[in-house]
Amino acid sequence: MATYVVRVWVPDRPGALGAVASRIGAVRGDLVGVDILERGAGRAIDELVVELPQANLLDLMVSEVNEVDGVDVEDVRQIPGTPVDPRLDALETAAYLVERQGPAELLEALVAHAGRDFEADWAAVVDPSAPQPLAAVGATPPDAWVFAFVQGAHTALAADGGPASPSDVAWADMAVASLVVVLGRDGRPFRTRERRQLSALARIADNRWVELVTRTSVAGNGSRPHSSGTVKVV
Repeated sequence: MATYVVRVWVPDRPGALGAVASRIGAVRGDLVGVDILERGAGRAIDELVVELPQANLLDLMVSEVNEVDGVDVEDVRQIPGTPVDPRLDALETAAYLVERQGPAELLEALVAHAGRDFEADWAAVVDPSAPQPLAAVGATPPDAWVFAFVQGAHTALAADGGPASPSDVAWADMAVASLVVVLGRDGRPFRTRERRQLSALARIADNRWVELVTRTSVAGNGSRPHSSGTVKVV
């Protein structure tokens, strides 16, 4: 048994997903999960978790799905073991963040879990006034690129009132901490639901940051508890 996540564009109308499921079943596939990532302009972007009895049926399944009127397969990736539940992953990550006991530990946890949950190639937490990320995981771009991206994203946000970034990069503010969490992955765009999930994760981390800073201030250290350099997580 092989398990795949299939990202598809489908017409946003009754019966469209059923037609896709029928084509999957025609090649002996089992549709075991559906996650709606984005809707608009008469189409939806869904992620389907599909189990196939044999890996060599994958190309045939993709061909069958593409035959459905108005449907396009954007991306297919194999996942090992038991399919994960992204909602449960998000809850577990939130719980893990609020359990952290120090600011540096919190940032390390944020990039590590965000990188995992979003299957990102890299993740970083950036102070827009500092020259390098405060925490990072994966093959991050050069520090100058990350810094310039954050500055440019904030400028665009102030100019037009909406978030701006390339499709393969997602970012969210930690407003009270004045930090930004940034993720990147090659070849698979971040969709609306993923960007909203990242924003929620950043808000959770931001609130925990406030608690930790308050605790530090009460202990007699009024300085902002940034780490002294980039924390690389492996």
